[in-house]
Amino acid sequence: MTTKPLKCTNLAFQAGLAVTLALITFATTLSNAFVIATIYQSRKLHTPANFLIASLAVTDLLVSILVMPISALYTVCQTWTLGQVVCDIWLSSDITCCTASILHLCVIALDRYWAITDAVEYSKKRTPARAAGMIATAWVIAISISLPPFFWRQVKAEEVTSCNVNTDHIFYTIYSTFGAFYIPTLLLIALYGRIYVEARKRILKQSQNKPGKRLTSARLITNSPGSVASTTSLNYGTNDTSSCDTTSSANVSQVKVTVSDALLEKKRISAAREKKATKTLGIILGAYIICWLPFFIYTLLVPLCDSCFHPELFDIFTWLGYLNSLINPIIYTMSNEDFKQAFHKLIRFRCCRA
Repeated sequence: MTTKPLKCTNLAFQAGLAVTLALITFATTLSNAFVIATIYQSRKLHTPANFLIASLAVTDLLVSILVMPISALYTVCQTWTLGQVVCDIWLSSDITCCTASILHLCVIALDRYWAITDAVEYSKKRTPARAAGMIATAWVIAISISLPPFFWRQVKAEEVTSCNVNTDHIFYTIYSTFGAFYIPTLLLIALYGRIYVEARKRILKQSQNKPGKRLTSARLITNSPGSVASTTSLNYGTNDTSSCDTTSSANVSQVKVTVSDALLEKKRISAAREKKATKTLGIILGAYIICWLPFFIYTLLVPLCDSCFHPELFDIFTWLGYLNSLINPIIYTMSNEDFKQAFHKLIRFRCCRA
């Protein structure tokens, strides 16, 4: 979450590093800002589930604004030049925002788990107020993890050349790493496992109950001019004939489809959406683990054996973790059709205005 200065003397390397980190920071800011703007502009996306995604985007946006620019400067310049007060604020912002971003993934997975395992009851409880409560809980936990080093940093002698969390407090290292990563990761894996099993059951159930004939076209018909849609039927375009169907033409036969068949088709579509949503959650989980696992392994092991690791690894693992704030909005916008449509509409609107 915080970086030790990367030791490099090559000016060209420093310039290239500065440009690379600046591009990552800018891309993270832009992508998360677009997710927030997309949800704000599209009424179709104004749902409790998407409010959680918007809150994740806000958190990642704060990482890109409050944390990454100073971290890039610190990494490139090799020394801390911004003073003790800015150091304290930056350390607290770093730990709080990064932890909150991780906890938001847990909140989204928990919301998804309740929605898929208890759809009927949870649909009544899935309100904006409940989403706000879950978001507030994530931030409270994140702040509780970031506060301890902030206080003991005040009583230490000033160190104007470096700005790092004191790893001498082994109990805080264990508390912060387990609270910010290891426990949330175990929770994510457990929730994702249950979601996958439940979604798999639904998909298999729908495949077993799939109608034998493929739906090619559909139209609503009635048996009498004054009747209602209680006798709804769908035209399958088959070559079978029925002696009971007196309204069909000689060349085209119609097969009556019951309400249960229509519901079955609706459930099949729902199962396909569940499968895609579950796949998206898996991609998010995989990206999160790849980005943050090296950093937290390093952070936990360094106090035990400081000479076993190269300091440069800390910078690489830290920026790999920051990269997760860039990956999250890309995954959501690319995997969700509603997001993609609203995103394209927003871009067209901006271009037309320009």
